[in-house]
Amino acid sequence: MSDFMLPDIGEGIVECEVVEWRVAEGDAIEEDQPVVEVMTDKALVEITAPEAGRVTRLYVPRGEIAKVHEPLFAYESEGEVEAAKAQDERQTAAVGKPTPAGAEPSSAPVAAAKDFILPDIGEGIVECEVVEWRVAEGDAIEEDQPLVDVMTDKALVEITAPEAGTISRLHVPKGEIARVHAPLFAYVPARAGEGEGASAEPPASTGRPAERAAPAPVTAAPVATGGRGPYGRIPASPAVRRLLREHGLALEAVPGSGKDGRVLKEDVLRALDAGGAEPGRPETAAARPAADEAAREMPEGGEVRVEPLRGIRAVMARRMVEAATTIPHFQYGEEIDVTALLALRERLKTAAEAGNTRLTLMPFFMKAMALAVREEPILNARLDEAVTEIHYQSSVNVGMAVDSRSGLIVPNVKGVERRTLLDVAREIQRLTGDAREGKVAQADLKGGTISISNIGALGGTYAAPIINAPEVAIVAIGKSQWLPRFDAHGEVTRRAIMTVTWAGDHRIIDGGTIARFCNAWKGYLEAPETMLLHLG
Repeated sequence: MSDFMLPDIGEGIVECEVVEWRVAEGDAIEEDQPVVEVMTDKALVEITAPEAGRVTRLYVPRGEIAKVHEPLFAYESEGEVEAAKAQDERQTAAVGKPTPAGAEPSSAPVAAAKDFILPDIGEGIVECEVVEWRVAEGDAIEEDQPLVDVMTDKALVEITAPEAGTISRLHVPKGEIARVHAPLFAYVPARAGEGEGASAEPPASTGRPAERAAPAPVTAAPVATGGRGPYGRIPASPAVRRLLREHGLALEAVPGSGKDGRVLKEDVLRALDAGGAEPGRPETAAARPAADEAAREMPEGGEVRVEPLRGIRAVMARRMVEAATTIPHFQYGEEIDVTALLALRERLKTAAEAGNTRLTLMPFFMKAMALAVREEPILNARLDEAVTEIHYQSSVNVGMAVDSRSGLIVPNVKGVERRTLLDVAREIQRLTGDAREGKVAQADLKGGTISISNIGALGGTYAAPIINAPEVAIVAIGKSQWLPRFDAHGEVTRRAIMTVTWAGDHRIIDGGTIARFCNAWKGYLEAPETMLLHLG
C-alpha cells in the first residue's frame, strides 16, 4: 500500500481545501483518473491517480484542509492487488493439506513487501530520471546500501536502502522517469516475521478458504469521450499545468508525446522554443510549421536519433530561455594582460602540487573578483522577485560553469573573500572532480552570487554569456594568446593577452558600473602581487 502525498501545486501554496472526492474507499482507479478536486487560494485543481490500482483510504474528508507533502489518500497499485490475490490463493491451497508425519505446522507469517516511496528531494523537484540501478530483483540489501542513482533537474542523487532486506520489485526501469511520492522499488524487510507469531497457535484447519475481504477488481479504463486520454481529459502533471499557466499556453495547444497523449514538460519546452502556440487554440496540421511538413517529405535514409531532453539539460534549457527573455542583458568586453599572472602561477605551482593541489588560473580569477566586489558590491547583489529591492549578498560565492557528463552545471565556491588562494584551489579541484563524476551535491549548486564561464579552456576567444539568474553578472573568459604589444617605451614586446566578456543585468547595472568593476578586477590580475595587500 502506498500513500499519495499532495504534490507541490506551486506559487507558494502550502495547503488547500478538499472540495469533492470523485472516488470512495475500495474503488478501483486507473492511471490519470480524476480522484479529487481541491481548492487553493487561486484556483480549483484536479488531482489524478498516479497509477492503476485500488483506493484503500481517504485521509482528508470533504471540506477539510489538506497540506502539501502530506498524505491525501492511500492506494494499492495494480501489482499489489494481483499479489494479494496470489497470496490468497496460496493460503487457500495450503488450508486442509495434511501435515507430514513428524512435521510441525508452520506458524511463520508470509513476509509482506514494502514499497519505497521516492522522497521529496526539495526545491520543487517532482520527478527524476533513473540513471542506474545498482541492484536487481531478488538481491539482498543492507541498510544504507546505495541502490539507485537518479538524476534530478539539478544533480545526480544517490538513493540508499532504508533497512536490510531483499529487493522484490523495481518499479521504474533504467532511463524512465520516477515521480516524487510514488513507489520507486519494493522490498521485503529482513526483520519481517522475526519474533512475530512465534508463540501464536497455528490456525486451525477448517477445510475452507481463509476469510478475507476480496479486493475490488481492477476494471479496464473507460473509453474516453473527448480529449486524448481516459475520462475525456488530456493527462498532465500539476507541474506541467503550472508551467503552461506561467507561459500563457493552453493545455490543448501543446501536442503530448507521453502515454495516452500525456503532455510532458519537454513538450511544453519544445512548444516554447518553437515560438509557443496560440493560447486556447489547439494546434492543427495546417497550423504546424512548414518545417514539420518538409521533414515528413524527406527521402528515406539514415534514421534520426531521438534523445529525450531530461535532467540537467532540460533544466538548463528552461533556465536559459527564462534568463534570456526576462533579464535585459548588456555585454562589456576587455583585454587583460596576464603575463605576470602566468609567471606567478608557475612559481607557486610546485608548492601547491606538494600538497596535492592543482593550481590553475581560476583561483586567481575568483580571488581577484572577491576583492573587486568590495569596490562595486552591486555586482554581487540580487533583485527580489517583485523587482522592488536590491539584496546585497554578504558573501562572495563564485560559480564556475562546468561541462559535466550530465550537462552544464554551475557549482560555486562559497566565501571566496575569506579563503586563501590555496584553499580556493582545493575547493575548485573538489567541485571539478565531483562534476566529472556527475555527483555534485545540491549544496554546492545553491547560493551562487556571481559566475565565471571559462570558455578559454576549450579554445574559445569571445562569448556572450547568459546570466545565471538570480545573479546579476557573469563573465566569459577566453583563451590566453601570446600577442605583440607596445611597451611603455614604444617597443614591440610579447605579452599573454586574455579576452573577457561580461554580461550584466541592465535593470540595476549600467555600463559605468561594470567598467569600474572590471578595471578593479583587471588591476589585480595584471599586478597579482597587489592582492597581497588585501589578504585577511
